[in-house]
Amino acid sequence: MRIALMWEARAAQGRGAELLEWARSQVLAYDPERRETFRAPQDRVLVLTWWEAETLDAELPELPEPDPDLITRPVHRWRFEAVE
Repeated sequence: MRIALMWEARAAQGRGAELLEWARSQVLAYDPERRETFRAPQDRVLVLTWWEAETLDAELPELPEPDPDLITRPVHRWRFEAVE
């Protein structure tokens, strides 16, 4: 099955560019089929990765939490299963 992992964080005031560069520089244990990085108002950064896995809860590499002083709240994470 195809799985998309979503990682989203909001940067501390004025640190959006730094959070974006931090997210882009993170190396995963192995490469996903696809990886895209987005930014949004309020200094938010979103990273989507796509994987082939047997189950939705499969063990897959994920981006870590940034240093607490770089973000305003804990990272939001979601997993999605592709549907036909």
